[in-house]
Amino acid sequence: MAAPSYKIDPLMLAPFDGFDPRIFAFLDDLAAHQDRAWFATHRDVYEEAGHRPMVALLIALDAALAERDVPLTGDPVASVMRIYRDVRFSKDKSPYKTNLAAALTRTGDRRDPGVLYIHVAPEGCFVAAGFYQPPPATLDAIRRTIADHPVKFRHIVAALTEADLTLDLSDTLTRLPRGFDDTYPDDIAAALRLRSFVVQRSLTRADTASAQMVDTIADFATAASPLYRLG
Repeated sequence: MAAPSYKIDPLMLAPFDGFDPRIFAFLDDLAAHQDRAWFATHRDVYEEAGHRPMVALLIALDAALAERDVPLTGDPVASVMRIYRDVRFSKDKSPYKTNLAAALTRTGDRRDPGVLYIHVAPEGCFVAAGFYQPPPATLDAIRRTIADHPVKFRHIVAALTEADLTLDLSDTLTRLPRGFDDTYPDDIAAALRLRSFVVQRSLTRADTASAQMVDTIADFATAASPLYRLG
């Protein structure tokens, strides 16, 4: 008997109408059964309740963002992050992630540092946007933009605040990075110490179970889009 094929043809998928709630129980069980035999036995649930809906979500989201002129895109299959963990350099050899995730970027390449990230997990779901620990060259360029154009940065922060979005201040240096002196105003100095420039919004399970999730994320991405002007 031939092994089942899990290859997805995006053109054959039904429109996104929410994640099947079974995905949360599956991910909880996967955390307790980190072995390949168990995953193989239950893979149909992962595909039907999680993976396929995520691909369908990205198809719908790509169109919704284009309508809003938000410059984020991606391949609906390749932009979904693999369920398999990269354990080559990790002490934790658990083979599977216990969440679903996907990322859209300005170029469509998941390695682009300006990202819209979607996270679905039993312990919490959220969507995030911006620059998460960008590579040194990008981070330096963002800092230079802030230092050289403080008014522009303040306008970006004001636009985010108006949309009830706040920069995450948890990923920060204790002192200014090399090449920046201590003459900047407090708000600019605080921004220059950041290592990530990210905003996020929580999603409820009810959000994830509805087709309305597309507009919820697209509205968030629109509100967060001023961040991408930094880099």
